Amino acid sequence: MIQTQTSERELIDQFLAALRSLPEVQAEREGSGAPELDARLVLDVAGKPVHALVELRKAVYPRDVRQLIWRIRDLARQQPAGEGGGEPMAILVAESISPGAKELLRAERVGYYDSGGSLYLPARGAYLYVDKPPPKSLFRSIRSLFTGRRAQVLHGLLIRHQDWLGVKDLAELTLVSPATASQVLSEVERLDWLESRGQGPGKQRHLREPAALLDAWVKQLGSIRLPALRRYFVPAMKPDGLMERLGQVCEARGVDYAVSFEAAAQRYAPFLSAVSQVRCRLSAGSGADAAIADLGARVVSEGANLAVFEAKSAGDLLFRERVGGVWLASPIQVYLDLLRGEGRAREMAEHLRRERIGF
Repeated sequence: MIQTQTSERELIDQFLAALRSLPEVQAEREGSGAPELDARLVLDVAGKPVHALVELRKAVYPRDVRQLIWRIRDLARQQPAGEGGGEPMAILVAESISPGAKELLRAERVGYYDSGGSLYLPARGAYLYVDKPPPKSLFRSIRSLFTGRRAQVLHGLLIRHQDWLGVKDLAELTLVSPATASQVLSEVERLDWLESRGQGPGKQRHLREPAALLDAWVKQLGSIRLPALRRYFVPAMKPDGLMERLGQVCEARGVDYAVSFEAAAQRYAPFLSAVSQVRCRLSAGSGADAAIADLGARVVSEGANLAVFEAKSAGDLLFRERVGGVWLASPIQVYLDLLRGEGRAREMAEHLRRERIGF
């Protein structure tokens, strides 16, 4: 149940207002009739009476749904039947309900409403369904998973999706604190994408739904800024030769780097007949500037054959792979980068996911 009476009252009032705004729908709140009920409603939908029991929550994720469905249905069975007989309809009302939780509720024909305005009521002879974007609070909560150090943890889960990992192992793997790794694992577990085994310090998790996690990351790309891009032209260099030369000067200067976008995808899973540009992440510092100078590169505003993103920490280069003597960004990173590219980059991304990532 929501902790404050104000939040409870506001949510119920908002739900009733949403119902009354629909054509041929009347809605009133009755006394709950039992202390375990959060609210009891009587509705009239196009002349058909509907009695409903409401369970209130702050936020609902897939992990919560099964227990909530069992509880609210059990309460419905214990209540007196409404007009026409039959159990009252069960409805879950929450400030936020994740997309995965909504899918599960619809599959079980349990009604729901969230503060973003999404509504689902599967009453007998009266079906209502309104789908709206998630509330800002849920959107911000999910988006924060895919930025900064928390994104490094997700990256590690995807790369090692077949393995069972403890908090300490995952923290070391992804260069974050155990506290950050634990927080991210808890959030992903609530989304029902993880399996767990063991208890306490020895508890381990396994990413059961890597495709769902990657798909969720893709949906957040529009709200995540890429770092500033510097464009260069390196004379007398084709992309393959430029990649090799870039690797040589970076290693000579002790600079970490990772090639991404089309040039990297072409090495992981060839798709295009040729690529015109090399784009990479390069560790910031004087060594990087010296490596660029060693290439004979000059800054340009158009016609670039080399584009450089600044890597501010080792986390920006996590899970890079050495292929053909050149460091490439991880296939996961390359896939996400391509989805923000131009031309045939999206087609290339899907080819890479199918051929190299595999989920």
